Amino acid sequence: MLLNYQYRAYPETSQKQQFNSWLRISQYWYNKQLGDRFNWFENNRCSIDACLLICPLPELRENPDFYSQKKQLPTIKQDLVTVQHSGELLDFTSVPSQTLQDVSKRVDLAFKRFLQGDSNGKRSGRPRFKNSARYRTLRIEGQAITVERAEKNWLFLSISKLKGWLKVRLHRPLPNGFVLKNMLLTKKSDGWYTTICLEDPTVPVFNPDEITPTWENTLGMDAVLHEQDYLATSEGTKLPSLKSFRKSEKRLAKVSRRKEKKRKGSRARRKLAKRQGREHQRITRARKDHAFKTAHALVRTGL
Repeated sequence: MLLNYQYRAYPETSQKQQFNSWLRISQYWYNKQLGDRFNWFENNRCSIDACLLICPLPELRENPDFYSQKKQLPTIKQDLVTVQHSGELLDFTSVPSQTLQDVSKRVDLAFKRFLQGDSNGKRSGRPRFKNSARYRTLRIEGQAITVERAEKNWLFLSISKLKGWLKVRLHRPLPNGFVLKNMLLTKKSDGWYTTICLEDPTVPVFNPDEITPTWENTLGMDAVLHEQDYLATSEGTKLPSLKSFRKSEKRLAKVSRRKEKKRKGSRARRKLAKRQGREHQRITRARKDHAFKTAHALVRTGL
């Protein structure tokens, strides 16, 4: 059985700098692999299906895949990597190896969904190159994580190639008997968060009993796009809408106007962009909380 718990992390200043460096290196590695695949795709396709017998054909380059791109890591780690457009030096040896391998897996999955589609045959759009605002998550495998100490509501984790212990706030306790399988480290507008994946093979997967629908145990629901209501049940009950965006619209517009007046790349614009991100995050969390509470009330009481 697998469980995913998300907790707030409180890294030190030096640890934040390390995490930002890991994100920058992972972002560069992601874009490099994606660009390599696009180059192969453009250089090895042809609009004709036949040619003369005497026409010379260049030797086709091997199609880059997950394994061939992952094998490049030992060579890249031998020296610092220089970013062409900025001259920035990146040290790939400072990032856990499993984290860099996961970047290759992300590229492979994104490209497969673009060309082949998912299990339902639905294809995704062309994969995008990631900037710092779009690449915010690192995956760290369980082999690189050690639980050093747990006291009261705090958990101290030792991560490979990270200086010191990572301090995590446990707002709910970890279940007994579960083993830490991997961890996602995410940078959000208000700080850093860890999503810990726990596994216990002895706990069976829960399979709910089949319920035969009847008039007594069935509740109908429909969306209501009228005034202050957004959901109506078959019993005539109407649930009010939260209007989280409408309540924050003026404050968000004020921050956005102030940000647009600042020079691009300036420190003031970056500070206002962070504030704008926190406003969007607050709206998102309010909507999510309202949806969960509404669903809980419908399941428990049926309103």
